[in-house]
Formats: sequence, structure tokens, C-alpha cells
Amino acid sequence: METLKTILTHWFFWGFVLGFFLCILSIIAHMKTKGEFKRLKGHLSDKLEIEAEKLGEMKAKIDSLKTENENLRMKVNSGRVQNDFTALERELEIYARAEKVMVVNAPGFAQAWEKAKEGALCEIEAEESGKSLPRRIFKRFFTKGSPAVEAEVIEALPSNSTNRKPATANEA
Repeated sequence: METLKTILTHWFFWGFVLGFFLCILSIIAHMKTKGEFKRLKGHLSDKLEIEAEKLGEMKAKIDSLKTENENLRMKVNSGRVQNDFTALERELEIYARAEKVMVVNAPGFAQAWEKAKEGALCEIEAEESGKSLPRRIFKRFFTKGSPAVEAEVIEALPSNSTNRKPATANEA
């Protein structure tokens, strides 16, 4: 018993116990840190997999949008726009410009008409290719709006208008 008392009261014993206790605590903390590290490593690998998948999807979408953009650019540059409404608007613009030129130069109708029509076509093609600013004469007729605008369109087209005034002797 005496030896136990001397061992328990010795400073080396208490230092050893304290060191052992701190060693146990550090081992427990190391195990927790190791587990946390594994968990974070798993989260990181999952995140990287998800980001790689999303990046692949985005690249595929960008590629498809680039090809679609190129197709649309080619369609616009070639002048073969499939939209009937746009083609009709374009044709009407050509005729409106040709008529405007004809009013100014009226001596010979047939030759001047073809020349004016060809000039208007060149202007439209220059606008569509981006070489000049657009000047639309009938643009307001084709905007969606009130029925009054639609009535103006019907009255503006010579083949469809039935509300013409008969020519009087003073006008001729």
C-alpha cells in the first residue's frame, strides 16, 4: 500500500496520466477530423461530377445554338426567308419604292418601271445585308394594332380597294 501511495503522489505519475489523457483526446479529435475530411472529400467529388455534367450540357446547348445561329444567318444572308409574311412585306416595299421613283421619272413607263423596281430590289438587298440603314415605307401597316390600321392596309392596296372616287373632268 505504501508503494501505491508513493506512486500516486509522485509528480511523474501525474504527468504521465495527464499526457495519456491528452493523447486520448488528440486521437479522438484526429478521428473526427479524418471522418470530416472523408465527408468533405465525398461532397467535393459529387459537386465536381455534377458541375462536369452541367458543363457538358451547356457545351452541347451552346453548340446547338451556334449551329442554329449559323443556319439563321445563312438563311437571312441568302435572302431565302421562309416566312411568307416577311416575303410579302419585302415585295410590297420593293413596289412602293419603285412607284416612288416612277412618280419622279415618268416619261417611259415600262423601262422606267423595271429600272425603278431593280433599284428598289438593290436597296432592299443592301439593307438586308446590313450595308445601309432600313427605310421602311409600309412598316406601320404591318404592325399588330387596332382594326383601323387593318382598314388602312386594305384601302392602301389598289387591287383590293373598292372605295375609289370616280375621276372627274377637273382631275384628268
